[in-house]
Amino acid sequence: MLFSINETMGQYSELFMLLAAGTYTVAFIAFAWDLAKSSKMLRAVDLKAAELAGQATTPEAARVPVGVGAAAAGGNIDRADSDVSGPAGRAERPTSAASGSRATAGMTADGSMRYGGERRAPARVAVALTVLGAAIHAAGVITRALGAGRVPWGNMYEFLTTGAFVAVAVFLLVLIRRDLRFLGTFVIGLAIIMLVAASIAFWTPVGHLVPALQSYWLLIHVSIAVMSSALFTLTFAMSALQLVQSHRQKTIAAGGADKLGFMRLVPNALSLENLSYRINAIAFVGWTFTLMFGAIWAEKAWGRFWGWDTKEVWTFVIWVVYAGYLHARATRGWTGTRAAWLSIVGYLCVVFNFTIVNQFFNGLHSYSGL
Repeated sequence: MLFSINETMGQYSELFMLLAAGTYTVAFIAFAWDLAKSSKMLRAVDLKAAELAGQATTPEAARVPVGVGAAAAGGNIDRADSDVSGPAGRAERPTSAASGSRATAGMTADGSMRYGGERRAPARVAVALTVLGAAIHAAGVITRALGAGRVPWGNMYEFLTTGAFVAVAVFLLVLIRRDLRFLGTFVIGLAIIMLVAASIAFWTPVGHLVPALQSYWLLIHVSIAVMSSALFTLTFAMSALQLVQSHRQKTIAAGGADKLGFMRLVPNALSLENLSYRINAIAFVGWTFTLMFGAIWAEKAWGRFWGWDTKEVWTFVIWVVYAGYLHARATRGWTGTRAAWLSIVGYLCVVFNFTIVNQFFNGLHSYSGL
């Protein structure tokens, strides 16, 4: 049964999407402001600690090399920094000022990613704006569904707008338990890109679906794909930050200058990798169901489970890449930058599947692209 199209609701939906993009833009600026402000504050703390250390340390303690701190030990100071061998061969513990100097230099946020006692006003404003933007965004998704009389993910425009909302919603849900505000600029930035791309490159007026998509499998198959893609978006952002943080840690460990002060708000590379691995494992299960349910739907719609259609092939390619990522990290010791790059390659395959494949490759799924 086809519901009548409500073009007025469709227009309201487009207005809500525009307002959501504007609100996200302000939130993006607030998240960036938080990173910049916190970087300056931490640098000031370092300078003050260094001044105190210069007044209170002995020459022997002053020559102790500065370690990576939390970046290398998940929030603890390196053992080489905590005990100093004195002239008599007895372990001497440096003064508190010196310890504070080494503790703050080159540190990253606590690897547990739990909220600390400090209050960061720009971050709180950014989260509040993100919640407001998500509420407006939800109104846009709902009015699109009411206007079309169906679930709002039947074409690229709807998939991008709904996918952006799910990515932001997942980010906000994770914020309840973990302090991932350092991801705000990346997640919100990606959401803005998705909304802009949907409005400019993939805009589609509200309308009915082609007969092949008029099935309850659209709700099951695509909803799981949207959720999995949202989780992959989070892990992409974390893997990118992991690469930057790993380079920064190596630079500091080699005695280089810390030129990325804002990364002190970001946990160490190992903590980012571990959390990214867990989320990728969950998303991979979802993507497995996406592949399975897509095959079942294909059998009902076209009379075969698998036909090597371009969309089907790339869905399988994504599954293989993430399966390889999970297997290599769990059993082959692929950790660090190799694991991060493999996670990033997987997400690039997701982007390729939902953009280039939908636009430029003909197949049975072509109608779902635009």
